[in-house]
Amino acid sequence: MVRVFRRHADETVREAVSVAKEILEQLLSLMDIEAVVEEKKPSESGHAQFNLELKGEDLGVLIGRRGQTLASLQYLLYLMAGHRLKVHVPLSIDVEGYLERRNESLQGLALRMAERVITTGQIAVMEPMPPRERRIIHLTLKDFKGVVTQSIGEGEYRKVTIVPHK
Repeated sequence: MVRVFRRHADETVREAVSVAKEILEQLLSLMDIEAVVEEKKPSESGHAQFNLELKGEDLGVLIGRRGQTLASLQYLLYLMAGHRLKVHVPLSIDVEGYLERRNESLQGLALRMAERVITTGQIAVMEPMPPRERRIIHLTLKDFKGVVTQSIGEGEYRKVTIVPHK
């Protein structure tokens, strides 16, 4: 006879947080980086079930150029935690509020470029961005009158264009 018990979502998330924190702390130790790992409330606009925040001195090395190192670390943690738990573990890692500052910066850039597109009537092509950052641009300008956004290109060269719209 086999019995199956359904676990509550809260239990699964708590276990995932615990496992992800443990793995992340081990990775940081192996990299010889001193940082505190704390759970942070998930953002309303994100897909992550939980967020981990790294706090400490000189953690810029974990962010990398335009957040590439941070994105890679997050992907590794996602794979490792998912492998250990045998479930999909949507998570996010931030270092000293970097993602929030980057989001605000991208939103401001999107609004300035949209204004320029309306003023000049010319299409604006942004630099290539990872999917998370392109999504921020699209969401910021979703209800902005006079422009529409499109993604063009492939892979790491994919970028957002802002097009005048009547």
